[in-house]
Amino acid sequence: MSSDNFLEVDGITVQFGGLTAVNQLSFNVKQGSIHALIGPNGAGKSTTFNCISRYYQPTAGRIRLQGQDISQLPPERMAGLGVARTFQNLELFGELSVRENVLLGCHSHSTKTLGGLLRRPNGETNDLVDSLIERVGLTSDRETRAKELDFGHQKLLEIARALALKPRLLLLDEPAAGLRNRDIESLDKLLTELVDKDGITVLLVEHVMQLVMSISHRITVMSFGQKIAEGTPDEVSKDERVIEAYLGKGTAHVS
Repeated sequence: MSSDNFLEVDGITVQFGGLTAVNQLSFNVKQGSIHALIGPNGAGKSTTFNCISRYYQPTAGRIRLQGQDISQLPPERMAGLGVARTFQNLELFGELSVRENVLLGCHSHSTKTLGGLLRRPNGETNDLVDSLIERVGLTSDRETRAKELDFGHQKLLEIARALALKPRLLLLDEPAAGLRNRDIESLDKLLTELVDKDGITVLLVEHVMQLVMSISHRITVMSFGQKIAEGTPDEVSKDERVIEAYLGKGTAHVS
């Protein structure tokens, strides 16, 4: 393993019956970088995420985290290894407040039961929760029930809860979906700070190209389960295979 490869996806294939959702996919994510995984709907991006976070078992291939083969680990082990993720379909507790949802994210490094954590968090935990809520711009909604937030703010809440795990690798599945332009700008700033100031490595699946091209150090492009291109944002935006996969032949660029 290269010393700066934090995550290695090595030739994974995922089959569901006769359907091959991911086909011999390989890419490396450098430590302390933002790496985007993009492609048209149905390209296999979320399936790849589910393999990395161990919800799906690859049919073939290996996944390594800092050199450790995690291909056979159960999903409940991932938080202990410093891996946190958000989901394309939100996984929030709708009846709980913003604050309570973020508190639940602290459970993996707390000695309290879930009930005890919600009722009697210590001062350090309270400070962490408040800082994360402020960081994603939800301070005025901290006592609002999650189901009462609009979809974009629910996405931000899910990021805050993931950060409560104190991750080293953050997997974000379409974090900009449903966000307004000003919120996308705030997300851009947040993700950049997480890498530059907190040292977190970020892998994201995203369709909002404005965000992808602005913050990514490297981009892997998928189509029909396979990698068709990889490189810097500038390299990928000029790749004819990417242009054709996204927009069809004869289009000048990916914006």
